Order: sequence, then C-alpha cells, then structure tokens
Amino acid sequence: MSEQSTGKKKVVRKESDPKKTTKSKSSEPVWTPTPEAKSKANKLRILAWVGWLVAIGVQIFAIFWILKQVPVNMVLLIAAIVVTGIFSIAGSMMWKQANRLDPASKEDAFRFWVQNQLGAIMAIISFLPLIIMIFMNKDMDSKQKGIAGGIGIAVLAIAMAFGISWESPSQEQYAAEQSIILTLTGKDEVFWTKSGKVFHVCEAVPDVNKESQDGQIYVGTVEEAHAAGKTRLVSYWDREAINYCGFTQEQVDSTRATIEAAGHSDLTDGEDSATPAA
Repeated sequence: MSEQSTGKKKVVRKESDPKKTTKSKSSEPVWTPTPEAKSKANKLRILAWVGWLVAIGVQIFAIFWILKQVPVNMVLLIAAIVVTGIFSIAGSMMWKQANRLDPASKEDAFRFWVQNQLGAIMAIISFLPLIIMIFMNKDMDSKQKGIAGGIGIAVLAIAMAFGISWESPSQEQYAAEQSIILTLTGKDEVFWTKSGKVFHVCEAVPDVNKESQDGQIYVGTVEEAHAAGKTRLVSYWDREAINYCGFTQEQVDSTRATIEAAGHSDLTDGEDSATPAA
C-alpha cells in the first residue's frame, strides 16, 4: 500500500490485483471478482454459515432443554437469546461483506434477492421458533413470558436490521460503475474516505477533502472501494468530474452516452436526492 501527501490529507493507495477482469454475457456487461476476492468471499460465507448454525444450535438447546426445566431458568434463557443474537448478527455481517466482494447478478431475480437478504432470513429462522415456544410454554407465568418473549422479539428485530441488505450490490452495478470510470478517466481508479458511504471520481472533490479522523484519502479500484464498504459511485459523479476533476462537458456527455447505450441510465442521471456524503 503506497502513500502520498496532497495538501492536508494523505492519499493511501489500495493494492490492486492485475487479474481483475470484466466480461460480457449476451448484451449485458457482467462483472467478475478477482480470484483473491472470490476466495475471501467464499471463506466469509463459510464462516457466516458457521455463525448461523451456532445460533440455530443455541436456539435448539433453549427449546429442548432450558424450556423443559421446571421452573425455567430465566437467566439462562435470556443468555441463550442474547448469544443467539450475537452469532446471528456476526453471520449476517460476514455474509454482507462476502456479497460486497462477490455480488450476485440481477439476471436471476429470486437468487439475487435471497443472496442479499439471507441474513434477515436466517435471523427469523434462528429466533422465531424459540419465541413461539416461549409464549406456548405452560411452565412460565405471563410475566416471565412477557420478559423473555419481549427480549426475544427485540433481539430478533436487531438481528433482522443487521441482516437486511438495504443497498444490495450486484454484478451489473459494479460493471456499470467500472465502465463509467474507465470510459471517463482511462483507468480503474476511484477515491473515498474511511467514514464515507460512496466513492468519487478524483481526489480533488470537496467531499473527500473534508476533515476526517484518520486524515487520509483512499485510492483504489471500484472493486477495492466496495470491499472497503463503500456502497456505490457517487450519483453526481458528472458534476464532480466537470467542477473538480478537470474533465469537460463533452467528455462527461460521451461517457454518459456510452453507459446509457449499455442500459445503465440509472447511473448516469447525475441526480442525488440525499445530502452529499464522502
């Protein structure tokens, strides 16, 4: 990882993989991860399943042992609920990181939805049977059911919130973003900050030069930006390119026309309903 200083903030370059490629499938550009990213994604998915299976195992233990005790050990039951939540959330976080490294294609809508929302699905599987059995338990009074059931529902809601993919990554999105950057700048290179949610066209844009805790601007490929947790290319990339990055209106228009011809007008409108974020 190389570093250089620009003004007050340090620019940190992510190490790139020269094996990164894109390919076409029919008329739709398809993005593929590097072998390294693919391998890391596979390992994260295995670890995610381990976390979810542990959560389900704790739930089974709670249903078939803790709830069978008379009286029910409330401390142990609540502890089981919390542990289930921890492993469910851990699994979801690893799964979502794997999806950022190796996203699904939108061509298969059902598979795309399942892959991106699997964390929320597994949270329901890990909690709902236990919550139902708590309220059906004949050896617990209404107060105990209310406490344990309420905690179970609350932890389930938290686990589902962590499991839901609010901005689901896709191969098509990555391919379009990479195509924009390559067409406009001639190289797969974008810029972001550690706390920002999106990545940018160049290091001169105000969003990445705002004061930050680590005082660094990160530079790398579109793939590396997503791997770092950035959700997308800033939607007003065209205004950035003209106002701060030295590109002309003609260059931006040419890039927009190229991407729209590939069927990605949603990434070339230059509009952003949200407040600009680094």
